[in-house]
Amino acid sequence: MTTRADLRADCARCFALCCVAPAFSRSSEFAIDKPAGVACPHLAADHRCSIHERLRPEGFAGCTSYDCFGAGQRLAQVTFGGRDWRAHDELTTPMMAALPVMRGLHELLWYLVEALDLTSSDPVRGKLTELVRLVEDAVASPAETLPKVDIGALRVAASPLLREASALARDGLGGADHAGDDLSGADLRGADLRGVSFRGALLMEARLADADLYRVDLLGADIRGADLTGARLAESLYLTRTQLGSASGDGRTTLPPALERPAHWTG
Repeated sequence: MTTRADLRADCARCFALCCVAPAFSRSSEFAIDKPAGVACPHLAADHRCSIHERLRPEGFAGCTSYDCFGAGQRLAQVTFGGRDWRAHDELTTPMMAALPVMRGLHELLWYLVEALDLTSSDPVRGKLTELVRLVEDAVASPAETLPKVDIGALRVAASPLLREASALARDGLGGADHAGDDLSGADLRGADLRGVSFRGALLMEARLADADLYRVDLLGADIRGADLTGARLAESLYLTRTQLGSASGDGRTTLPPALERPAHWTG
């Protein structure tokens, strides 16, 4: 069965798919407009980023927070058998079209595997395991059928199971339900937020310094620009590298074992 290690990006085994497949729009996240399927002008011939060490100062903060959940190397090395799109021009279009599908499947596995790892998930463990198998089957689809995978249906099937696993993990903590709420800019410094559901909530620019986020459901929460300095996130639920990369923290911020501190964080 898939592990968290399988869902970690390994750029050395990819062909810079994330620098080609997605579209960029000029914004605070990207300094340029880039159409989908067109290589970024900063992509070098060896598939490395020519401004990697200064992406944020150059206006590409979105690149530093992007995470493919390991989809890039799966496509490059397994689905397309190690064939480079630069050497096999006929693969460029199908490979780029496959990335958002594979990334979506890997992201779904990220949440499902976490739910399975929770000891409190016993009541739904069988259903979670069954769904993981279905998603893994979709991941193993050949290149020609992968874009046809109905990822929407898999997400619909996963949603109630992930919600139930979250409720079981948060049971007894008395956390408030802020799912879908707009808490942009909220001052939650030092707050006891144990067991709170922020699923799908807007927490942009929220001040969460030194807050206790034990067993807080963060699935789909938008924490861009949020201050996480000193926040306790080690046992939060459904947190991703993309979320962390879009926020700020420091050396006191505690994180789940499967996640690492973003390079741009202080301390």
